[in-house]
Amino acid sequence: MGTTVSNNSKKKAQAAAAALQGKKDKQRRTLIQVGVAVVLIVLIAGVGFFIVSKNSDDTTATPAAAPSSVTADGAIRIGNPDAAVVVTAVEDFQCPACKQFESISGETLSELIADNTIAVDYKPIAILDRMSSTNYSTRAANASLCVADADITQWPAWHTFMFEQQPAEGGAGLSDEELINMAQLMQLDIASCVNSGTYTDYVTSQTKAVLDDGVTGTPTVSVNGTVVSNPTPDGLRAAIAAAQ
Repeated sequence: MGTTVSNNSKKKAQAAAAALQGKKDKQRRTLIQVGVAVVLIVLIAGVGFFIVSKNSDDTTATPAAAPSSVTADGAIRIGNPDAAVVVTAVEDFQCPACKQFESISGETLSELIADNTIAVDYKPIAILDRMSSTNYSTRAANASLCVADADITQWPAWHTFMFEQQPAEGGAGLSDEELINMAQLMQLDIASCVNSGTYTDYVTSQTKAVLDDGVTGTPTVSVNGTVVSNPTPDGLRAAIAAAQ
């Protein structure tokens, strides 16, 4: 009888502990969800948003040869190659905050590029593969480099379209075939580059490089190397004016 009571008490204690842990997990998930919502609202109000960086053990691939279209430090430069003021945008095509940045400030950057005020160095990286079921961040970044090599003048349109087509968190994202078809609409043939993952290793090495340089998330926007904490149109124009 004593053993039975003891076992029953033990089972009750274990059940209570499990219930308590479940309650704590639910509270933690709720806090995380509320935190993400608040941060996104702040971003829309004009404050930069940083997503948790990719685990270091995901960035250990062997560095690969650079695409022909990128600068010495791995950027896709849009605008005057010799511009005195350069805006650098580190982005992940899976990143919702990057989509917001493009929506809020993309047109401003395009205008400043057009009037030769600035050049923009775009650095597509992949820290959010875990947020899709198909390593979409890496596949999308690879495809973007394929497009840049095929015709860099088409890259800004591709960049905008990619964020318009950004998949929901946890989804598969655009398939390789869909990425190829997008490029075909621009009269670009990137099929071989996409299907073979030509720049996959390069994306991995560049992701590691920017994280090693201190970037903690996306988007990270800087002007002549100085991070802009408020990358709204007004914030960017102020930082650019200060750098001129």
